[in-house]
Amino acid sequence: MTRTLYIAAPASGQGKTLITAALAYHHRQEGRRVRVFKTGPDFLDPMLLTEASGHPVLNLDLFMVGEEECRQQVTAAAQDADLILVEGVMGLFDGTPSSADLAALLGLPVLVVMDASAMAQTFGALALGLKNHDARLNFAGVLANRVGSPRHAQLLASSLPASLTWWGSIMRDPALTLPERHLGLVQATELSDLKARLTLAALALPEALRCFDQLPSMTFQTPTLSTPPERWLDGLRIAIAQDHAFSFLYPANLSLLRTLGAQLTFFSPLRGDPLPSCDALWLPGGYPELHLTSLAAHSHCMATIRQHHEAGRPILAECGGMTYLTQRLISKEGGHADLVGLIPGKAAVQPRLAGLGLQTLQTPQGELRGHTFHYSRLETTLPPTTYARNAQNEEGEAVYCKNGLTATYLHSYFPSNPRAAAQFFLGHPL
Repeated sequence: MTRTLYIAAPASGQGKTLITAALAYHHRQEGRRVRVFKTGPDFLDPMLLTEASGHPVLNLDLFMVGEEECRQQVTAAAQDADLILVEGVMGLFDGTPSSADLAALLGLPVLVVMDASAMAQTFGALALGLKNHDARLNFAGVLANRVGSPRHAQLLASSLPASLTWWGSIMRDPALTLPERHLGLVQATELSDLKARLTLAALALPEALRCFDQLPSMTFQTPTLSTPPERWLDGLRIAIAQDHAFSFLYPANLSLLRTLGAQLTFFSPLRGDPLPSCDALWLPGGYPELHLTSLAAHSHCMATIRQHHEAGRPILAECGGMTYLTQRLISKEGGHADLVGLIPGKAAVQPRLAGLGLQTLQTPQGELRGHTFHYSRLETTLPPTTYARNAQNEEGEAVYCKNGLTATYLHSYFPSNPRAAAQFFLGHPL
């Protein structure tokens, strides 16, 4: 028997990540076994939720992961968890499929977190509208965030009809926020005071904690064991960049590579680590534009990557990893650095979002799903080999292939097509 909760909101930026993390951290400190999932193709929120829960946070997305796999992941987690928390994405009904679709599929009770900083009794009307909009949902209640005073909290609570459960409020306080930058939250490993923030947030949730303890437990069936894929990468050595500049890695992708037989080694271009001895290289997304000076200073590291490419060995470069391979990367403020130079041209960070959404890449092995989310634009003379497609079947992100290199803004979710993902590291994906 496992208690479960789906934490949603009427829009992005309402504070649901902090609430989810605070609940996870509190119960973990109480000695309970906590598992947390994040809806959608997100890298940054799962980093923070991993720190809060003490367990890797997997992504649930009906398009990218699929209905059956979403069920299987939650069912498997329930076998050894006292509680499961799932954080939603954007607004509760935003997107196709939406957070509401996932909550309904999994049968989880929904808590809505609402930023009440600029409203009073209208709070109740909005909450009631969210509750009544979709009869499939098991609506657990509503929690008010960024409340101005105890009197403000009373007004909000009194605006709720009897059919809605009040989960309490959190006062407006800079200490009860999480810092952000252009792609979302600041990475958890960069927050030296994260535990203090989570402790303070948990202390601000006495009413929510009481409500959570009153939720009925759910019984989950034993998960179905799926047939593992063939070990297409048996013995293959894959080096993976991982540091503050390169950190956008789905845990499910790493797990799959190991299941396929790969041996994974991690290194830090930001520290100047030379490329380890390997058969293939993976440069994931992240924030290279925030570390231009440090990355450019490590010429030996970049030289080992060029040597790897000259030898014809495979490289997968996603988003920030691709911009690191350009001749020049330009920050939003206009600072620039000459980097690895395997991709002719330059990438420049824009003041506004340049790419966002779920996309599909057609490969000789079938459909590979993923997403794109970036502020930079690439200008290169290298012709695209193919393009991904978005949900409307329109042309999406370009994919560039050159002498074993595959470079694209697309972040692929490897379990959506293990055989296609394996080809990135065997040197012939498209």
